[in-house]
Amino acid sequence: MTLVKRLLEQAAETPGGVALVAGDGAELTYGELRRRVLAVRHGLLGAGMAAGDGVLFSVRPSPESLVLALGVVAAGGVVVFADPGAGPEMFEARLRLARPRWSAAESVLYAGSRLRAVRAYARRRGLLLPNLAELDLRHVHVGRRLPGVPRGSLAFDRLQDGPAPEPDATGDPDAPAAVIFTSGTTEDPRAVVHSQASLAAALDLFRERMPLGPGDVVHTDQLMLGLPTLISGARWSMPPLGCPPAAFARQLAERGATHTFCVPVHLGEILDAAPALPPGLRYVLLGAAPAPAGILRRAVAAAPGAEVLSVYAMTEILPVAIASARDKLAHTASGAEGDLLGEPLTGTAFGADGELVLSGPNLCRGYLGAPPLAELATGDLARLDDDGRLVLLGRKKDMLIRGKFNLYPGLYEPAIAALDGVEEAAYVGLPDPVTGDEEVVLAVVGSAAGLDRRLRDVLDRDALPDRVVALPELPRSGRGRKLDRERLRELVR
Repeated sequence: MTLVKRLLEQAAETPGGVALVAGDGAELTYGELRRRVLAVRHGLLGAGMAAGDGVLFSVRPSPESLVLALGVVAAGGVVVFADPGAGPEMFEARLRLARPRWSAAESVLYAGSRLRAVRAYARRRGLLLPNLAELDLRHVHVGRRLPGVPRGSLAFDRLQDGPAPEPDATGDPDAPAAVIFTSGTTEDPRAVVHSQASLAAALDLFRERMPLGPGDVVHTDQLMLGLPTLISGARWSMPPLGCPPAAFARQLAERGATHTFCVPVHLGEILDAAPALPPGLRYVLLGAAPAPAGILRRAVAAAPGAEVLSVYAMTEILPVAIASARDKLAHTASGAEGDLLGEPLTGTAFGADGELVLSGPNLCRGYLGAPPLAELATGDLARLDDDGRLVLLGRKKDMLIRGKFNLYPGLYEPAIAALDGVEEAAYVGLPDPVTGDEEVVLAVVGSAAGLDRRLRDVLDRDALPDRVVALPELPRSGRGRKLDRERLRELVR
């Protein structure tokens, strides 16, 4: 059964239940969600959408974006997340690879990419917008028509308010459903291709580890947690765009949230604003970046009645493992090396150098324009502990060379971050162009007083840094706020 069909069947069972609460508090029932998705599907098919058509998707998280994305997939299309804010050269490179036939964007983005005054304003804010209106594609606009919206563009409001006949086919669960650009360069962009089947397998793994059902309320803007919420008959609560940390915490209480998802850095900001989380929370899920020990301790203290979980996942295969905060902290406190990830949820193997290799039904189809994948070499070094749990030792590309010793930052950073007074820790190397060796620099957020002495209690001699630098914060990039080691090298150079 396809992902969309499962959601539509759940909606048919509970048509009067609230499926979604928008950022402004507006509610959407399951019955209305189902009707709108089917109406969009019917409208797109009537407008000529064919199976496999790529749809360049530039709509921010909202009820409208959910309905439109589901309608595209229900019509046999492929949602292409190419991020128009990535810069013109990268955006064009991604377009060349994806070759979409359609574009779906907010009216304000069409206007902003076409009107000179708006483009200048966006440029002053560091955003270089592509001119979507000039793309030779079929267009769908969300929001009222503004100057700059291409002539002939389909209005989303008219699509979702049109007829909503029952689908006459369920679609192919193994056909492409979503394309997600990740890394790569303008010369060689990289995009992950997921099918409805691989996404559905991922959602089931989330539900197995974090039970969901009618009566639960999940507060998040993350699609990969919102979809299992809807398939389970629970309620998806969306924070408003750009929601401040204090408002996010307030909405957890106001909307009766039982589950939430946060990037670790974002949770830290929330706890700065609200040190205690609502007692109704049962699960706090952390992901998209490693969770430092300091954040885990604060989360457990702020929500003592909740299970705090940390997710290890990749765009290509998610989730891979989920560990509780208490288990991760106990692993670090025991003196064991590396970062505990939890019991693997996928097929695991290890290369000769210890590189983690993954497989399973939640693995993506492959990379756009490349042969299908049967397994994924992750670039992460890992091992299984005596209890069969995955332990991350570090990234191969982050390895530092010191004489004959290979230093993997991920092997030691969790133990350093667990020291009193240290909030976060990260190693970087500054290469010596003459010797080829590296100066090993440890950057910490928090107090560095007496750290040189205390490090000797938790680190191998060869892993001791040449220099310790205290910073007010570690540099981060992307929506997941991941550590930007290149920028960190510049800061400590």
